Amino acid sequence: MYATGRIDMAYAIRSSACIPGPQLGRCKLTLRCRRVMDTPVAKAVAQEQTPQQAGTKEAENQLEALKAISLVVADTGEIDSIRNYRPVDCTTNPSLVLKAVQNPQYHHYLETAMAEEDDQRDSANSDRPWAGVTDHLAVGIGTQLLGIVPGRVSTECDAHLSYDTQGTIDKALKIVDLYGKRNIDVSKRVYIKIASTWEGIRACEYLQKQGISCNMTLLFSFAQAAACADAGASLISPFVGRIMDWYKKKEGHGFAPHEDPGVKSVQRIYKYYKQYKYDTIVMAASFRNIGEIRELAGCDNITISPSLLGELEASKDPLPRKLWPTMGGCDEPQLDMHESEKSLFDKIHGEDQMAVDKLKEGIEGFAKDQRKLEEIIGELEKQGVKP
Repeated sequence: MYATGRIDMAYAIRSSACIPGPQLGRCKLTLRCRRVMDTPVAKAVAQEQTPQQAGTKEAENQLEALKAISLVVADTGEIDSIRNYRPVDCTTNPSLVLKAVQNPQYHHYLETAMAEEDDQRDSANSDRPWAGVTDHLAVGIGTQLLGIVPGRVSTECDAHLSYDTQGTIDKALKIVDLYGKRNIDVSKRVYIKIASTWEGIRACEYLQKQGISCNMTLLFSFAQAAACADAGASLISPFVGRIMDWYKKKEGHGFAPHEDPGVKSVQRIYKYYKQYKYDTIVMAASFRNIGEIRELAGCDNITISPSLLGELEASKDPLPRKLWPTMGGCDEPQLDMHESEKSLFDKIHGEDQMAVDKLKEGIEGFAKDQRKLEEIIGELEKQGVKP
């Protein structure tokens, strides 16, 4: 029997971003939990499955129910959308920035970035003369977002550096410096987003030790997750939908949500992290349908596109909690994925063809969008837009 009354305040606080540790995501828009009064209207229920927290939490719909047990984030990168969703945190990446600046109303960000980079441009980089401008552009947009959100912005390193540890570190430090020049408190308001290659993970380890928090993206394999945790990453973003896409193409059929390979991957990582008490936040990302989301209800963070948020909001069905920190269920030994264990990482990650393919595809996709962004900047210069 479902309980009546308002949402338990411990969960209301959790949904309003009071979870210890860093919180970030693709556009990490924290949706605050509202007080739900006893009313005769139909309601969804976040049904607790833990012995320690028996009972249910009542909500108006599945979105509100999910917010009671997970940190719900919205997956969007446009400034107007962020204003509408009133996020706590948000993010940028080359694809999101590219999409934004294709709108004429964002061209002034490009022009400002061109002016800022003009005196520092690396003339030796004849292949990519506008690469540095995109750093200023990402930080400029990030700074604008920080004027809207109370939390943090996650800014991505150049995907071309995904296999270059020192290059990634240098780029991250440049991004941090650019934010600092805008009087942004980097330690409290900025996360550096890095692809989860071995080289990227080593850069993450260095940056974390310098007090710079990292969001490890493009994560598809268990080896990546284990190595990111050992490196002290603030947060990982396993891509549920992209994992499922690979298996759907390979096997020629879809999957029920409880059988979804992407869902199972996140469940495995979540249980492993909780079993061995890693602080790294698991943020499930890249969903194709709300069935996947329902199967991960209770995951630390869940980032969801606006369309799927709408579907959850429209549903009044009960929402059973599927994940919780003390659930157990991890029967595998703890792996050592520290810096000296590259051969083990290469072996385990290399045996997962899906992860190998999707990591490569993701990096190439971000790099391609980065190039498109640089081409837009070059075209502006040709049209007479001078810094």
